Amino acid sequence: MKNSRKWRIAGINFDHDHMGDNLRMAFNHPDAEIVGVCHEEPRKMDRAIQNFSIPADRVFTDYRQCLERSKPDLVILCPATARHAEWVLKVAPYGVHVLLEKPFASCLADADAMIAALRQTGKLFAINWPLAWYPPHVTAKRLIDEGAIGDVIEVHFYDGNRGPLYHTADKVELTEEEREREKPFTWFYKKEAGGGSLLDYLGYGVTLGTWYHGGKAPIEVTSVVDEPAHLEVDEHSITVARYASGLSRFETRWGTQSDPWTHQPQPKCGFVIVGRKGSISTYDFEKTVRLQTPADPAGSEIPVDTLQPPRQNPVQYVIHCLENGEQIEGPLSPGICRTGQRIVDSAVASALHKHTVRLV
Repeated sequence: MKNSRKWRIAGINFDHDHMGDNLRMAFNHPDAEIVGVCHEEPRKMDRAIQNFSIPADRVFTDYRQCLERSKPDLVILCPATARHAEWVLKVAPYGVHVLLEKPFASCLADADAMIAALRQTGKLFAINWPLAWYPPHVTAKRLIDEGAIGDVIEVHFYDGNRGPLYHTADKVELTEEEREREKPFTWFYKKEAGGGSLLDYLGYGVTLGTWYHGGKAPIEVTSVVDEPAHLEVDEHSITVARYASGLSRFETRWGTQSDPWTHQPQPKCGFVIVGRKGSISTYDFEKTVRLQTPADPAGSEIPVDTLQPPRQNPVQYVIHCLENGEQIEGPLSPGICRTGQRIVDSAVASALHKHTVRLV
C-alpha cells in the first residue's frame, strides 16, 4: 500500500558526477525531499546546490553531521569505485537504506562486505546501473521473458563514451581547458581509486548480461586490456566469458568517436543477445530493438517500450520498494550484481596474469 510520507534523501560523496543525475530524480519525485548533501570538497557540490536550490543548512562536509542532522531514510552514494565499501560501511550503521551508484565494487570481497552490512541492518540495498533504465534494454528483457528468442546462449556487449572528462552531471560537456584542469584530480585515471574503462563499464555489461542470462554465471573468463604508455589505467578492454551454453563477449571503451547519447559511434553501444530461437539487438538510446527469428529471418524493428512508474528511474523504483515492502530485483539487486562482480574480478585477474581464469 502506498505510503503518503515524504522520503528523506541525502546525497553523500560526489566523486562520481552521476550524483547530480540521481539527485535530480529525487528532486522531481513528489514523495521525496533532499534533506542533505555532503562532500569533503564543497566545490564538488556547487552545481547540485544551485540546480536544486539546496539551502546552506542542508550542505555538509562531514558525513556524520549530515546523517545525524538530516536524518535521511535513503542515502545516495557516488564515491570512487575503490571507496564503495568504505562508504557503505560508514553509512550503514545509521540505519539508512542505500542506493549506490555503479559500479558495484572494486573487488568481490568489498561487494560481500557491503551486502553483509546492509543485511545486518535489514535495510534495502540497491546498486544503480543507468543502462538498466534505457527503454531498448528493458524492452529486450521483456521479449526474452516472453520467449521471443528462446533460452539465451550468448550476450555481446560494447559500450563506453569519449571519456570520463568530456561531460559532467546531466551530460553537460566540459571544455578542453576544463578537462585538462580536472584530470590531475579525477579518480577515473588513478589505479588505486579503481579507475579505468574496465572497472567503469564492464560491470554494466556483465550485470545486465547476467540479467539477460537469467542469473546464470560463466565457467571461466578471459580478458585483455590496452596498456597506454602515458596512463596507469586502461581505456579499452575485451572480456570473453565461457558459459555452459557458449561464449559471451563484453567490450569497454573510453575514446569512442562520439558519445552514444548524441550520435552512436561505430561499433554501436549496446547489446546483441542470441537465443536458441532468435536474436535481439538493443542499442543505447535507440527507439527500436531488432528481433530476428527463424520465422522472420529478415528481422523486424520493434518500438521500444515506454517505461512506466515505478520503473522509470532508480530513485522512483527504490521508493516504490520502500512503500510496498518489496525487495530490490533485477540488475539493481545485490544478488545479480554479485554475479557480475565475480565476472569483473575474474576479468581483472585474467588481464593482469594474461591467461584464462576460472570464475572466482
